Amino acid sequence: MTQTPVLITTTGPDKPGVSSVLFAALTRHSVALLDVEQVVIRGQLVLGVLVGVDSDPEALQEAVEQAMASVAMHVEVRIGSAIGADPFAPDRQGSSHVLVVLGRPFTARAFTDVARQLATLGANIDTIRSIADYPVTGLEIYVSVAADTPEADADLRSTLVAIASQVGLDIAVERAGLARRAKRLVVFDVDSTLIQGEVIEMLGAYAGVEPQVREITEAAMRGELNFGESLERRVALLEGLPESVLAEVAGSLELTPGARTTVRTLKRLGFRCGVVSGGFTAIIDHLVEELGLDFAAANELEIVDGKLTGRVVGEIVDRAGKATALHRFASEYGIPLAQCVAVGDGANDIDMLAAAGMGVAFNAKPALREVADTALSHPYLDAVLFVLGVTRAEVEAADAADGLELLRP
Repeated sequence: MTQTPVLITTTGPDKPGVSSVLFAALTRHSVALLDVEQVVIRGQLVLGVLVGVDSDPEALQEAVEQAMASVAMHVEVRIGSAIGADPFAPDRQGSSHVLVVLGRPFTARAFTDVARQLATLGANIDTIRSIADYPVTGLEIYVSVAADTPEADADLRSTLVAIASQVGLDIAVERAGLARRAKRLVVFDVDSTLIQGEVIEMLGAYAGVEPQVREITEAAMRGELNFGESLERRVALLEGLPESVLAEVAGSLELTPGARTTVRTLKRLGFRCGVVSGGFTAIIDHLVEELGLDFAAANELEIVDGKLTGRVVGEIVDRAGKATALHRFASEYGIPLAQCVAVGDGANDIDMLAAAGMGVAFNAKPALREVADTALSHPYLDAVLFVLGVTRAEVEAADAADGLELLRP
C-alpha cells in the first residue's frame, strides 16, 4: 500500500511534554516515522516531523491539531503534494563544508552579505546552529556546494575570505565529515598568541633597549628579516642582564584572554597541547607548568656567572625549526599531521601552520593570514574552540561540572 506523506510543524514556547503529546497522537495512527528535527531558540520550540500514513491523513491531521491545542502549541500540517519536494526521496548525502562564522558585533547585514555570496556560488545552507554568544557571537553553518570539486572548494574559500574582510567577520571553512572531528594535537605559538606581548621586548625593557628590540621584532614578524638573524641581534642587546630577570618576567606574563579556558577544554577532550616558540625555555617552562602543557620547544639563552651573555646556545627554533618541532611532537604521540592544529601570529609561524592539518592565524600579520586555513581577528583565544566545533555552552557546562566559577562581564 502506498503511504501518504504528512509534514507536521509545531511551534511555541518550549516546555516539557510537547513531544510526548505529539508522538502519542502519531502512535494511535500507526504512522511510519521518516524524519524529525527540533531546535529551541531562546525558549521558542520549532519541531518538525515527517511521517507516512497508510490511510485517512485528514484524520491524522485533526488528531494532531487537537493534541497540540491541548498543550497550547501552534501546529501546521501539510499533506501529500502540499509538502513540495518528494518527501520520500533520499535526503542530501551530507553537507560538503562547514563554516564557522564569528563576529563582535555580528550584524544581520553582515550575515546577509555572507548568505548572498553563498547563493551566488550555488551553495545551499543546510543547517545553522549557534555555537557561541561570548566573548564573540558564533554560528556553525553546514553548506552544500552545487558541484563538489576542487575548483568549487577553492572558489568557496577565496570568496568567503574576501567577504569576511569586507563585513568584519571571521569565517573558517572546513570540509565536512569525520576528519573535521579527528583533531588530536594543538600547538600554540607563545608571544602575542598564548600570551599578551613579546617576551624579548619585556627583557629589553629591563635592559633599557626595548625600542631597539621592538624595531627588530616588528621587521621579523612582517617577514622582512630572517628570524634567526633577528633573534641573534635582539639577544645580543641583552648582554649583561642578570639571570634573575628571567624569573621576574616569567612571573609577570599575562595570558591572552581565553587561553586558560582553551587549554583546559582541549585537555578535557583528550588533546595533546603544547607550545613551539621562538622565545626562551626559561620563560616557556613557567607556562608549561602553569597550564599543564604536554610539550614545549624554545630557544636556550646562554648564561655565565649569573648573567646573559647575549648569545643563544644550541639549534635555533626559527621558522623552519617550528615546523620541525611540530613534526617531532606529532611523531612522538603517534598523531598524523592532518590531525594537528597550529596557532600563531607571525611570519616565522608560516611553515608550522602549513604543516598542520589546520593552521590558525591569530590576530596575525598579512604574511601569515595569506597561508593560514583560517584567520581570527578578535583577541580571544577561545575562538579556536569554536572553530573546532566546541560550543560555549559545552565549555561552560564542563566548567560548572568541575566547580569552576562562570566569569562573564
